[in-house]
Amino acid sequence: MPSPFPGMDPFLEEPARWAGVHSRLINAISEVVAELVSPTFFVEIEERVYIISPDEYSSQAIVPDVYLVRGRSSKPFQEAPGTITAPTLVEPMAELQVRDRYIEIRDTRAREVVTTLEVLSPFNKAAGTQGRTAFLRKRRSVMSSAAHWIEIDLLRAGDRPPEVAANSDYYALLKRGVLGTPFEVWHIDLRDRLPTIAVPLHPPFADVPLNLQQVFDTVYVRAHYADSVDYTGQVPLPPLRPADTIWLNSRLQARSEADPASDRE
Repeated sequence: MPSPFPGMDPFLEEPARWAGVHSRLINAISEVVAELVSPTFFVEIEERVYIISPDEYSSQAIVPDVYLVRGRSSKPFQEAPGTITAPTLVEPMAELQVRDRYIEIRDTRAREVVTTLEVLSPFNKAAGTQGRTAFLRKRRSVMSSAAHWIEIDLLRAGDRPPEVAANSDYYALLKRGVLGTPFEVWHIDLRDRLPTIAVPLHPPFADVPLNLQQVFDTVYVRAHYADSVDYTGQVPLPPLRPADTIWLNSRLQARSEADPASDRE
């Protein structure tokens, strides 16, 4: 079943869910772009790795991959036959190493980076965090080079650069790798379909089109989000505008009437 919304689905903005959404979008975009730019260019999925504090991680989904082991008593076990051996108690801790994935298009012969594409996450939109610092450092570096830069923000929450702040619910931004060129921005609101954006390459090759709506629809169906998202719950923060709340509720009501089994307690 498709999403009840024509463009972005705000229920997928939940931070605890976004890691999976983000990974699927990165994979889907890389597959689409690779098909469009081959064989002169190829696509890689890269990772930016940084360490964050437990306080920075507290608002995100916690994956218990690191453990703290309590010390055992030095006394030997005095167990009667048939009793269960006392276990070592282990407490899960927040994983402090964050891996932020992004896409690079490279020239097949020279292997140089032609275009960098980022899909933003809560980690690189939170003010004052290492994730935000690392993202902005990468952004400045690419924008001052001959490579092209694309950022796609499908999260209403979090900080944004001043050139796109408060202009729309979502956006896609392209900075071409020529100094002095203006930003090309696709402003997207909750009720809009996601646009088809330009992905630039090196001359003499023309831009290739990236249909974000098609990518999103594919991810939504393949991940079976229609079966796992609770559309009876609250939309993740920040709050919607009153008119958008009315519109959203009407979309969900139409979905419920078309498929009563879609309602979940």
